[in-house]
Amino acid sequence: MLVTSKELLLEAYRNGYAVGAFNTNNLEITHAIFRAAKAKRAPVMIQISAGALKYAGMDFLPLIVRTHAQLADVPAVVHLDHGPSFEVAMQCLRAGFTSIMIDASKLPFDENVAATRKVVEVAHAMGVPVEAELGRIGGAEEHVVVSDREAFMTDPDEAAEFVKATGCDSLAVSIGNAHGFYKGVPKLALDRLQAIRDRVAIPLVLHGGTGIPDDQIREAVKLGIAKINIDTEIRNAFTQALRQTLAEKPTEIDPRNVLGPSIAAMQAVVEGRIEVFGSSGKA
Repeated sequence: MLVTSKELLLEAYRNGYAVGAFNTNNLEITHAIFRAAKAKRAPVMIQISAGALKYAGMDFLPLIVRTHAQLADVPAVVHLDHGPSFEVAMQCLRAGFTSIMIDASKLPFDENVAATRKVVEVAHAMGVPVEAELGRIGGAEEHVVVSDREAFMTDPDEAAEFVKATGCDSLAVSIGNAHGFYKGVPKLALDRLQAIRDRVAIPLVLHGGTGIPDDQIREAVKLGIAKINIDTEIRNAFTQALRQTLAEKPTEIDPRNVLGPSIAAMQAVVEGRIEVFGSSGKA
């Protein structure tokens, strides 16, 4: 069933688990996510980035995901991930997205507030909740020294001011997490997360969930993380299974036989994440 992220994340926030937010780029990834959600009886968010929209088309990928969500017997959200502009956010609202992220985190604080508030005003008028971001979440390729790492993190006092000023429904925070594969073992600043939690009364979001140890994930969920993004891990499962299939069956030309093992591999990843996040059986 198609729902908004507000009801899903508030339920998770109040009951001590996190909703998995999984990125899709095509039909096969979407199949895998929904099969996992149904198997685990879990609520799920399916994320589409601006890059995915450019690749698969605004007229096609959102329709694929929305149709899956409408037919599913578990709650599902169609979410814009890292919306780069007001214009893209509006396109997604018109396309029937049930959750919007506007990412103006690279801008100075006041400009981030203004850009976020602008999207919030329109989205809320349409009954759609908004996720925002405060603090900078780096990529795995970046070499971040300790002082820079601290500087990139979300400031708890700023977080409280930001939420009040923008009216956003959920907030992505930077607490030592990064996009892509991590170099070494990531270490979340759980004390900073606690400080943010003490000042902010809306669900918090953890980006860059791939590669974070399960024990740290569980501790973060206890401290108010209600949504966790997974993308890289799914892509890796897709491509690794595809390489193996083509190596084992070099003469196979049927796309169904080539891509079937990749769908199964991605489904296994999503099911595993759902278990760690504590959302299994919450649909």
